[in-house]
This record gives sequence, structure tokens and C-alpha cells, in this order.
Amino acid sequence: MNILILQGSPRANGNTAWMAEEYKKAAEAAGHQVTLVNVSRKKIAGCLACEYCHNKGNGACIQKDDMQELYPLMAEAEVLVLAAPIYYFTLCAQIQAPIQRMYCVNSPAKVKKMALLMSSYSPNVYSGATAEYHDICNYWGVEDSGIVTAKIDEQKTDDIKQKILAIVGNL
Repeated sequence: MNILILQGSPRANGNTAWMAEEYKKAAEAAGHQVTLVNVSRKKIAGCLACEYCHNKGNGACIQKDDMQELYPLMAEAEVLVLAAPIYYFTLCAQIQAPIQRMYCVNSPAKVKKMALLMSSYSPNVYSGATAEYHDICNYWGVEDSGIVTAKIDEQKTDDIKQKILAIVGNL
């Protein structure tokens, strides 16, 4: 399968980045093609709600930023993995921007499954992000292949690595 991982942490060696890399390694070992994009290093603006895409743009966004690199990757992905640090109860802004910019095409054409990897320094802060993720899965009509969370004392552990392997096994 063609897998796209959107990694939203600005910390290159942080916990979320580690989770994304572990997912990538496991999926490649299972024979999947994986592209990992650190969207926190991209310049992706939020949706303007200008409706250009649905009127004159014929499905193309009027904004010309780094999202232009992601549209072709999203169009070919069969699995989309969101790797997000949870700073304040919901998906981080770095993940929000590319998801919201998919408004111009409604949903990625080939995505059939999604997964969510989240890390935080606090326990019990994942419900908002989890609800949002489930809403995306439902709206796009894709299968939830799994969620892995890692609070501070669980990060970069063998237990989390095993949970990541388990959701890769759901593909």
C-alpha cells in the first residue's frame, strides 16, 4: 500500500517524530511504500473559505504555498497517518492546516484507511483530537486502522513500539 505520514511536530527528534519514524520503519518492513512529510517544516496556510476552489478553481486552491507539494501525495495515498503532538487538547495547528486545505478536493481520492499517532506530556488530553480524527474518518468514509497515544512516561518505549507495530498489522 501507498502510505503517507504527515508528521506535525517541530521537534525533529521529539516523541511524535519518533512515533512517525517507527511507523514508517514497520510499514516499510511489511512491504509498503511510505512517504513521511514533516509538515511543521512546510509553509501551509489555513483555508481562507474563499470558495475559489469550488467556483473558478475547479478543485484547485487559490493559495500557492507548500500545500502544492502535498496535494499529489494525498491524491495517491491509500493510507494516511497523522502524527501529532497534543499541545492543547486537539490536533496541532501543523496537522490542522493540511487537513483543512483538503476542502478544495473534499477528500483524498484513494485513502481507504487512516491511523493516528499522538504524544503529549500529559495524560487524559487526547479526547478532542481523537474525536476530530474520528470525524475526519467518518466524513471521508475511511477505516480507522488504529490510534496510539504516548504520554510522557510512555514515550520512546518498547510498549509504544509494539502498539505501533500492531496498527501497521491492521493494514
